[in-house]
Amino acid sequence: MNKKQTTVIMLLSITACILGFLVSGRYWFRLDLTKNKAYTISQVSRNLRMELQNPVNITYYLSDKLKTIVPVPGEIEDMLREYAAYSKGKIIVSVRDPVNTGLSGVIEEYGLQSRQIQTVAQDQASFITVFSGIVIEYLDKYEVLPWILSTDTLEYDLTSRIRSMVTGIERHVGIIVGDGYMQWREHYSLLNTMLEDSGYTVRLLTPGEEIPDNLPALFVLGGVEDIDHWGLYRIDRYIQLGGRVLFAEDSIFVDTFYNSLEAMKKVDQGMLEMIAAYGVIIRPELTLDRNALEMIYQTRSPSGGLQYRIVRYPLWISVLGENGNPKHPISSNFFGLDLFWASPLELNPVPNVESTVLFTTSKEGWVMSKDFSANPEIPYMLELEKNETTGEKILGVSLTGAFPSFFRGSPKPKREGSEEELPDMPQQASPSRIIVVGNTNFASNMINVTQANHNLDFMMRAADWLVNDDDIISIRSKQPQTSRLDRIADIDKRVAAMKFAQILNVGIIPLIVIAAGLILASQRRKKSKNTVKTVKEVSGDI
Repeated sequence: MNKKQTTVIMLLSITACILGFLVSGRYWFRLDLTKNKAYTISQVSRNLRMELQNPVNITYYLSDKLKTIVPVPGEIEDMLREYAAYSKGKIIVSVRDPVNTGLSGVIEEYGLQSRQIQTVAQDQASFITVFSGIVIEYLDKYEVLPWILSTDTLEYDLTSRIRSMVTGIERHVGIIVGDGYMQWREHYSLLNTMLEDSGYTVRLLTPGEEIPDNLPALFVLGGVEDIDHWGLYRIDRYIQLGGRVLFAEDSIFVDTFYNSLEAMKKVDQGMLEMIAAYGVIIRPELTLDRNALEMIYQTRSPSGGLQYRIVRYPLWISVLGENGNPKHPISSNFFGLDLFWASPLELNPVPNVESTVLFTTSKEGWVMSKDFSANPEIPYMLELEKNETTGEKILGVSLTGAFPSFFRGSPKPKREGSEEELPDMPQQASPSRIIVVGNTNFASNMINVTQANHNLDFMMRAADWLVNDDDIISIRSKQPQTSRLDRIADIDKRVAAMKFAQILNVGIIPLIVIAAGLILASQRRKKSKNTVKTVKEVSGDI
């Protein structure tokens, strides 16, 4: 190769590199080996540009100091650039340091949150104030992510908020806490935070209060014993007008306030009857499963002292992802649920209503229909009906269609001492959606006991499905999740998995390494012999 050829090749290489840099913002390749493609922009986000009539501005307010401490801001910035690239110019991303650009006052108006982070320099610890928040602007509307330091929900947060601004459909959800002894801010604070962080505006309604006709979705959490016919009429009318509802209800009361765990049937004020009229019977039973969670409880030792015990508690059911319906958006690729003293469901076919099972127990589930006992210290009481009732039990159902009114043909309920009159039912029912889960506690702060954050994920999927954002659910379905190490509840399967892991790590892998070493050594010896032989032959010829 002469000097001229070398110069031409060098110039062509430099040109190729420059062209590569120029197009790298528009074309790239990402190898995503995660199960649900967690780090790949989904199709719904790629197609979002078709819904945009005007450009969307996304501003990432990021402190430069934060980038030097943790790598996550760089990942967020990369994802924002990739997100914008798929929009083909419809989404414009900019990154600004609010301090260096003098925008501290602006970000305070938006409500962005600062955080203090400890740093160590030259053996001295100090705190610095940093920002990492996003503002999304479309026409005269804006949405804010006050603080973000993870890419796990970033795509969902962006797409759901942009679509809401473009369509003008507000992401509102109404909440009715039906049980009088439960408080939203106290007992459901985790769910409240999750809804707000996901861009939903929460509207708390008291039982019996008028439900706005235009409310996109409603969660009814409990109320079997406390919501009277006046309150039920309000819910029924909302459904007749096309309102969409999630019912989290069970039929057996288990006392957790005094730690007695006394169990008894609830006295139905009409809630269970009304749900049965829609197509699902919540049976007056408790569900148990061999796929059980661990319970830690305090008891007294034979000597009278206090001690803690850990037991597998079949009344706390671990619903595995494999027991979900893969054909429904809510339960497709979902990460399971933890249920606490759940009631089994039974489908009650209703004309013009389509019912779909969302999730079930394992095939080793059973029920307790009499002699109710929730005491973990009397385990034989939990298995009295096991042999006769073992089998898969339904725990969650979705219903779609025009539902019959529970109050059709009956006089309107009246409240004693009140002259207020309830509005009339519509002449014809509008298509609606309903979700029924045979448990109330699964949505409460009780999930802290088992670290069941996947319960909140299910509630977000349910909210998205109720407001017709079916494709948005697909983004949440691919979020990375960390499974618990005790997911294998079946003792035989767990022992088999442990044996396999032991054989693989202690036996098979070392043998493979040894075999590979012997093969390489043999090849080297063979190669060395051939080299010596060749040298001798050459020497002989000379």
